[in-house]
Amino acid sequence: MAAQYQNELLNRIADLESRFAFQEDTIETLNQLLTQQAEELANMQRKMQLLIEKFQQMSEQRHDNPINPADEIPPHY
Repeated sequence: MAAQYQNELLNRIADLESRFAFQEDTIETLNQLLTQQAEELANMQRKMQLLIEKFQQMSEQRHDNPINPADEIPPHY
């Protein structure tokens, strides 16, 4: 009876160790993905800021030099 109880405990411990190892692997994978996404988000935010600045510059230039529609070339040329 004691041997059976001891085997049961060993099996439960082995199962817990297996689950723990799987959880550690999952946490590491999620951490890597989170780090990668944070870098991508920061990169996108920098690009968005550059686009905003470029748009503002273009808008300011347009207000400084109004475009005369008569001077523009039609799109079919």
